[in-house]
Amino acid sequence: MSDTLHEPAAVRTDSMPAWTQHRYGEADAVALESIDVPAPRRGQVLLRLRATALNNGDIRVMRGEPLLVRFAFGLRRPRQSVRGMDAAATVAGLGEGVTEFAVGDEVVCELPAGGGLARYAVSPVGRVVRRPPELDPAVAATLPIAGGTAWQALELGGLTDAATPGSSPRRVLVIGASGGVGTFAVQLAAGRGADVWALCGERNRPLVEGLGATRTFDYHAVQPGSPELGEGRFDIILDIAGTAPLRELQRLVRDGGRVVLVSGEGGRVLGPIGRIAGAALRSIGSKRVLRPLAALAKPDALAELLALAAAGGVSPVIERRYAFAEAGAALARVAGGRVAGKIVVLAE
Repeated sequence: MSDTLHEPAAVRTDSMPAWTQHRYGEADAVALESIDVPAPRRGQVLLRLRATALNNGDIRVMRGEPLLVRFAFGLRRPRQSVRGMDAAATVAGLGEGVTEFAVGDEVVCELPAGGGLARYAVSPVGRVVRRPPELDPAVAATLPIAGGTAWQALELGGLTDAATPGSSPRRVLVIGASGGVGTFAVQLAAGRGADVWALCGERNRPLVEGLGATRTFDYHAVQPGSPELGEGRFDIILDIAGTAPLRELQRLVRDGGRVVLVSGEGGRVLGPIGRIAGAALRSIGSKRVLRPLAALAKPDALAELLALAAAGGVSPVIERRYAFAEAGAALARVAGGRVAGKIVVLAE
């Protein structure tokens, strides 16, 4: 089969390798199979995958946990059987009405429900952004979800640009700084002139400091509530780990400061819903607000991130690149936790 498909109707009879799952579970529920190449519908593009970056969201869907996610992704098994939502790809076909791109264009996108661990996938054209030619596909693939989440978290916290000349830098605490979102958050905050403090594992402290953190702490020894962090020292807290008590997070910010809850632990059924409700109650009448983040696909922000990465303003951290044949092992690595930066699966 040719790498470039000009007629969407022709792909319906073609097959492709894909890592699929037919039940919820761990990485051993995912296997390499041959499935049909999808055909782009109206307003969609067909993508020939080049690289797919994995996220914790892929693991949640793979496991079907918390159970609440099954109402969106499938009650008994995932409706989309192929994991992988972050993709760098080549446009291989156009659905009806698509004029923004041409076959052969190099792009990046966030696939709505997955599909990246395959040779081909389809995406709504509105989610697709051109990839700068100087940016490696594997690097570009790390940006949509992790980079976009960090970008939106800082916006929600109020850090949208650099401090004005002569003003004191805002102090930001990033909890969970060595993961995919955290490594982007540290770089983006430091790039906007913030004084970045970070909690991460001891072995990752040099990495996080190299990304721009002025002070780092081993999260095993220092947590919100520890004297090293003090009280009322921070303008913004990004809680990516999601395990710290809300009262301690609130105590760490100054009056007028914000705590952004990027993720949260919770029960097997409702996940972080209880934590979100608790944050809302604690914020009523308080000058120290807790704000849950519901990150969305934002192509405009992704385009800015791609340009920033191409210019060297942000450097995605990739722990390891896996070959396509090793995608099952890549999923297992992300499911195991404690990944430094991102895991990327190469399609070629």
